[in-house]
Amino acid sequence: MGTGDWNDGMNRVGIEGKGESVWLAWFLHAVLEQWIPLAQARGERARAEAWKAHAAALREAVEAEGWDGSWYRRAYFDDGTPLGSATNDECVIDSISQSWSVISGAGAPARARIAMQSLDERLVRRGEGLILLLTPPFDKTPREPGYIKGYVPGVRENGGQYTHAAAWAVIAFTLLGEGAKAAELLTMLNPITHTAAPSGTRRYRVEPYVVAGDVYSQPPHAGRGGWTWYTGSAGWLYRAAVEWLLGFRVQGTRLVMDPCIPPTWEGFTIAFRHQSTRYDIVVENPRGAGRGVSLLELDGAELGDRAGIPLVDDGKTHWVRVVLGPIT
Repeated sequence: MGTGDWNDGMNRVGIEGKGESVWLAWFLHAVLEQWIPLAQARGERARAEAWKAHAAALREAVEAEGWDGSWYRRAYFDDGTPLGSATNDECVIDSISQSWSVISGAGAPARARIAMQSLDERLVRRGEGLILLLTPPFDKTPREPGYIKGYVPGVRENGGQYTHAAAWAVIAFTLLGEGAKAAELLTMLNPITHTAAPSGTRRYRVEPYVVAGDVYSQPPHAGRGGWTWYTGSAGWLYRAAVEWLLGFRVQGTRLVMDPCIPPTWEGFTIAFRHQSTRYDIVVENPRGAGRGVSLLELDGAELGDRAGIPLVDDGKTHWVRVVLGPIT
């Protein structure tokens, strides 16, 4: 855990160098899984095998020590006390351990789904349009997690909506195939949603045309926007919408389309320019499946390989058709 992993404010959880981060285990696993093929491609077999072994050990350790019964814990203090556990008085559950159990692909599938259900039940406040980072906020606990406790409860990382982490929850729900829930949460995160009515505008108080890094969650400041023009949160929110909900991903010289949208959506269109070439993409959802590519066409010709569309730089316009539903 060190003096804070992703959450800088938890800078005293592992200040003696003994504390451990459950989230960082998921994150490290995700990084290793992406780097292993690079080592293999370079002929570095020993390194690739060492990374494989470490990734497997991480999975085993987190399942053995990080599961709290209905969600994954967040971390351990230097003395071994858990954080983000039902045994805590504050910070009983933290969202990023749940989201990354899915995003990393390392969480046990049944547990990861239960963890995301717990996130939905405990951290999503639909009446206020908020997705909290953790709950309850730090306030009176005798434990000293760090400067996060110095924030007013419900502000920034201390139990507010930290939009960066909330976008990860959207991504995790798409990976579980829950397009309707992902779209619902994405709409909640859209800053314009907070100013849809005059009462919301008076509550939100900040610009509705840029992403706020945080939104406060506790009275008397509930619903008030915090730090706006926050590029880290904006980038992740954009990626959650485009790459995971709409499933539009450019991977090298190929365009991959793998949407996970609400079953009620009839489809959508994308106009994409690759160098001098334009791709007009139409996604159809005729049977209300919302996911699964059953047909992929390029310029009217079906592509047998649904894994992606080869990108070219020919100065022309190409038409792509994607049909969602079970593969027949």
